[in-house]
Amino acid sequence: MADDMKITVTKDGPYKVEGRVPLIEQAIGVNAAGESINWQQTGDFESKPTMMLCRCGQSSNAPFCDGSHAEEGFDGTEVADRAPYEKQAKRMEGPRYTLLDQEDLCAIARFCDTHKTVWEEVEKTDDPEHAAIFLDQISNCVSGRLVAIDNETGEPVHAQRGQRISVTQDPAEECSGPLYVEGGLRVVSADGEDYELRNRMALCRCGQSGNKPFCDGSHMKGGWSDGTR
Repeated sequence: MADDMKITVTKDGPYKVEGRVPLIEQAIGVNAAGESINWQQTGDFESKPTMMLCRCGQSSNAPFCDGSHAEEGFDGTEVADRAPYEKQAKRMEGPRYTLLDQEDLCAIARFCDTHKTVWEEVEKTDDPEHAAIFLDQISNCVSGRLVAIDNETGEPVHAQRGQRISVTQDPAEECSGPLYVEGGLRVVSADGEDYELRNRMALCRCGQSGNKPFCDGSHMKGGWSDGTR
C-alpha cells in the first residue's frame, strides 16, 4: 500500500526503503547541443518489501548497501535545514507563473539551462510557447529546487507522479547522480522526524553532499561513479 511506502535515513548508514517502492534507473538524455532534455529509463530493479540503498557512495553492490559505510567510517549526519520549502525559497514573479527557487537543493541536472534559462523564461510566461518551456524545465528538475506557482490560482503546478525512486546516471558528465524520489514519498530522518512531503526530492548517494540527506551536486563536481556505468 502507498501509505506504507517510506524512506528512512539510518544513522551513518543506508536508506531503508519500505513498502515495495518501485525502483528504477534513469539517465539524463541530451540533445545535439548537449542540453538536458528528458529523463530516459535505462533499467529497473525488483521491488522488495524492504531495501537498503547505499548512502555512503562506496558500495560495490550499488545501488544497494554492502556494509561499506561501517568499514569506511561514513559520517552521514543530516544537516539540511528542515524549515518548509516555501519559507526557504526565493520568489521571482512572472506575468503568468511565479518561480520559487531553493538554491541549496540543486542537484545540477541542468534542465533549467535548456533553451533560455528558467530565470529568463519566467519573465515571458504570458507567451504560451515560453510558458510550456518554463513548465517543462521545472517538471524535469530532479531535486524540486524549482517550483512553478500558477498566478491565477496561487497553487503549485505539479505533474501527476506515482511514488517511486530512480537511481540516476548523468552520461553527459560521465558521472552517477542522486536518488530521484517522486510522488511525495515519505522521508524520515535518523532521529525519527518526517521531512516535509515534496513532489520531487534528490537524496545524496555519493556520500559527499554538504546538505545531507539531500544532494548538492557533489557527485558531479567530484566525478563520482557508482561503479555500474
